[in-house]
Amino acid sequence: MLKLFKYLKTYSLHILLIIGLLFIQATTDLSLPDYMSNIVNVGIQQGGISDAALEVIRESEYEKLSFLLTEEENQLFTDYYVLLDKRNLSEKDYENYIKKYPLLEQESLYHLNTKDKGILEKINQALSKKLLILYGINQADSSPQDATQFFEMPNIANIPEGMDLFTVLKNLPEEQIVTIFDEINKKLESMPQSMITQSAILYVKDEYQAIGMDLSKIQNHYLFNTGGMMILVALLSMVATVLVGFLGARVAAGLGKILRERVFKKVTTFSNTEFDDFSTASLITRSTNDIQQVQTLMVMLLRVVFYAPILGIGGVMKALRTNTSMAWIIAVGVMAILTLVIVLFSVAMPRFKKVQKLVDKVNLVIRESLVGMLVIRAFNTEKHEENKFDQANKDLTNTNLFISRMMSTMMPLMMLIMNGVTLLIVWVGAKQVDLGTIQVGDMMAFMQYTMQIIMSFLMISMVSIMLPRASVSASRIIEVIDKDVAIQNPTHPKPFQKKARGLVEFKNVSFQYPGANDYVLDNISFTAMPGETTAFIGSTGSGKSTLINLIPRFYDATKGEILIDGMNIKNVTLEDLRSKIGYVPQKGILFSGTIESNIKYGDIDIPDEIMNKASQIAQAESFIKAKEDGYQSNIAQGGNNVSGGQKQRLSIARALAKQPEIFIFDDSFSALDYKTDVTLRKALKDEIKDSTILIVAQRISTILDAEKIIVLDQGKIVGEGTHKELLANCQVYKEIAESQLSKEELAS
Repeated sequence: MLKLFKYLKTYSLHILLIIGLLFIQATTDLSLPDYMSNIVNVGIQQGGISDAALEVIRESEYEKLSFLLTEEENQLFTDYYVLLDKRNLSEKDYENYIKKYPLLEQESLYHLNTKDKGILEKINQALSKKLLILYGINQADSSPQDATQFFEMPNIANIPEGMDLFTVLKNLPEEQIVTIFDEINKKLESMPQSMITQSAILYVKDEYQAIGMDLSKIQNHYLFNTGGMMILVALLSMVATVLVGFLGARVAAGLGKILRERVFKKVTTFSNTEFDDFSTASLITRSTNDIQQVQTLMVMLLRVVFYAPILGIGGVMKALRTNTSMAWIIAVGVMAILTLVIVLFSVAMPRFKKVQKLVDKVNLVIRESLVGMLVIRAFNTEKHEENKFDQANKDLTNTNLFISRMMSTMMPLMMLIMNGVTLLIVWVGAKQVDLGTIQVGDMMAFMQYTMQIIMSFLMISMVSIMLPRASVSASRIIEVIDKDVAIQNPTHPKPFQKKARGLVEFKNVSFQYPGANDYVLDNISFTAMPGETTAFIGSTGSGKSTLINLIPRFYDATKGEILIDGMNIKNVTLEDLRSKIGYVPQKGILFSGTIESNIKYGDIDIPDEIMNKASQIAQAESFIKAKEDGYQSNIAQGGNNVSGGQKQRLSIARALAKQPEIFIFDDSFSALDYKTDVTLRKALKDEIKDSTILIVAQRISTILDAEKIIVLDQGKIVGEGTHKELLANCQVYKEIAESQLSKEELAS
């Protein structure tokens, strides 16, 4: 799988952009629980008042508060609070403050004169405990019994009528005051800062109400601001998610395009040796289904591999900052998810590896059936082929069903674990809320962070489940791309000599198929001259087609040399070599398009005059003109809408239109009737008399007029000469001739 990443260099900028967007997406997703927690804790429970740093306080209340503050805390207060008084305010400022703080008409107020977050946090830390104590003192004035419990002073209940608790505290001995507040501080130390701040807010709300501030307006303002920010963050997350999806799909599609291109280009360089290692069905599967698997995984990788770790690590940090006492719940959830994934992974992994081979099998059976449909019908074996396909189809279906069932089982189990973790958090968290150690909003935020952590592991697990099949597909793709091609261009190619044109020489050539023990061709030597026809004949399996295939380097000779125009064909480029050759295969092959596009297949710029001439020589002109659209007539895939003879004639016309120096006809006249065969061979002799013609034939009538006939038997040359010479001195040729020609034809 890692080998495929080198093909992503083109999309490096896209990937960097995706990483940046995923960081934004994860950051925004992680911030949403904080906003939700603030809405619950501050917006609802605290009435929109976020901390104990009072915006404004009455002068009379400050006198009480200063009694509780240390010298350092008092200095902090005096540094950042200013006294609002009619005497030190302009008339306009005074009117504005009156609207906001109606009590200013009756009493001077201290106003906070900073918006620095660091200073505000210091003031909040300094005032929160003191405001909570001050709130307790104020409540004790109305309820002495509560004061007795709060301050652990049994005599407070006996305070004389008309005297407040603050006066009593001021008149106590200093040692007793220190003892009282030490006890209070011990109680408060067990409470988290957030709970102390939330309790202190009770005093702040009472103070704001006494000053005449609109508490409902403060709460609504906080809720709308925080809710608005939450919506903006969610929209930013949505935009990042959409862009990541778009860019991820683009990169994955681009990788698929590159891989298809690399596979196709590599396959076009394959010789017959490489094609023997891969079936056609397998190459099609690798070019389509396998690349699709990699493409699908790449989308998930780009969206998950970078996002999940950021979300998981960030979620752990946020959750621990919210509450450390419930951290064990996260561990329980993650372990449960990992256990489930490992079990499913170990069961499904072997099936994932098997799927692609089964897809190959189905494609192979379908292709064989479609190509051989006429033979199947002729032998009434439709039922046998149906059973063969049913078996392959059932194997693939059963494997896919097993995998699908495993995957469908996984999701409900995942949801069960997640819901179980949620219930566990609510159960444990509710007890801690009741004890006052955490706030409701914090519990809800912890729940969301835990879900995000579990989801990050779940996403990585999903990728891990997809990875085996995609890895198998990737290895199959790489197997094609990295396949060593046996026939390659030379490192230092040489040009052909310009003196000779089409001279073909075999010098002691032997050939052995890879892995075979015996030579198919053994010590073959001959020369084919320009302007002459050199024919090859022999029994089936004698090596005729193999010999011909060595010339365009479909295979390379195992021993010996093949020269064209005096140059070893291994020392020139494949392009230069094949540009000299017009090849007509034994089985006529046409491509989807038109008759014109098939004849001009060697060069689209071939003039129409040459195309018409080639069609005329190949005896194809008559049936082409008989068609309504002539040369623009449609040719179906594989030439299935023309007959075998027409297909061969068009294949011959295609080679003639190329005007090469060497023509190779590999039993290319077998589908022609006798009259057309004779006419075509006469036209060839008249029109391409300067070219070298090599013909592989089964019928002696096709090669009677050849200047040189080479007889092959079991891979060796057993005769060479003209028709008459071979009849006289080659027994193998004579036996072939006697089996095909009448006594009169032999005598003529």
